[in-house]
Amino acid sequence: MKQIRIAGRTIGPDTPCFIIAEAGVNHNGRLDLALRLVDEAAAAGADAVKFQTYRTEELILADIEKAPYQQRTTDRREKQEEMLRILEIDEAFHRELIRHCEKKEIMFLSTPYDTASLELLVRLNVPAIKIASTDTTNLLFLEEVAAAGKPVILSTGMSTLEEIDQAVRCLRQGGCRELALLKCTSDYPTRPEEVNLAAMDRLEELFDAVTGFSDHTAGIGASPYAAARGARIIEKHFTLDKQLPGPDHQASLSPEELRELVRRVREVELFLGSRDIGPTAAEKVNRLSLQKHLVAAVSLTPGTELTRSHLKAKRTGGAGVPAGDLYRVLGKRVTAGIEADRPIDWDNLE
Repeated sequence: MKQIRIAGRTIGPDTPCFIIAEAGVNHNGRLDLALRLVDEAAAAGADAVKFQTYRTEELILADIEKAPYQQRTTDRREKQEEMLRILEIDEAFHRELIRHCEKKEIMFLSTPYDTASLELLVRLNVPAIKIASTDTTNLLFLEEVAAAGKPVILSTGMSTLEEIDQAVRCLRQGGCRELALLKCTSDYPTRPEEVNLAAMDRLEELFDAVTGFSDHTAGIGASPYAAARGARIIEKHFTLDKQLPGPDHQASLSPEELRELVRRVREVELFLGSRDIGPTAAEKVNRLSLQKHLVAAVSLTPGTELTRSHLKAKRTGGAGVPAGDLYRVLGKRVTAGIEADRPIDWDNLE
């Protein structure tokens, strides 16, 4: 599997999972709430906090109804365009967020949804571009994203394998050299039977890309399992208060849940450890007491040529020849007498 680098941070095999706290539009258009979201993401230990950048008139037609999940969480009579306009943030808002992220030592990311927004993020020198599932099939936009020359994190929700393949080819042919693909199910909340974490494996195999998981399951949900499955990036929505008005608050984590998610993912990484095989530091101590060594099964006189009948394996506290060296010992001659039940030492063999 390949790796990508974002602002000096390597993401790939044998690196900690890159956790993106998705603030999205949960700031409700208010800078004070947005800054507090940054504070909570940093306090939780997330690697990045991500927002959404768009110009409403470039994103949607004026008379489009809200998505079904948005109708459940907001006023059904309000058009999607009206809702989005309230949540739109300008360049000054972005600059304040970036300054605050630098202060809190957490990476700022945002998802652009149109050309002008992409240009703004490039001008603000964001370290990577995150593309939402809504634009996986938007080849016009993906060409522009590729030309920006930034690392790209692409969500793949709602897309067929053929559409994902087309998006990857579009980005790579357009100059994108660092690409990560996120398995995503674009339903809020995602039902467990529609998560399909195993698809990350196939994305990695088919596209030779860093893979991860954009999590829309309820609560902490599938993210720790994704980490165990090998996700190198995890993205999860969070909010300051699930009862705030807005489309995404109810399906987002509370600050406490975000901290617990980060804790669980890091715990999973501890459990996974490394690919190295061999005794751990603790086992190197324990093996002296627990592993067996060779002892004399009967009293042995000098000159005895050792056979299996002369030997037993017992715990000796680390004394003598390890039991695993049996084949090296057989046929050796004893140079001095050894009493029964005493360890066989290399110094007493020839």
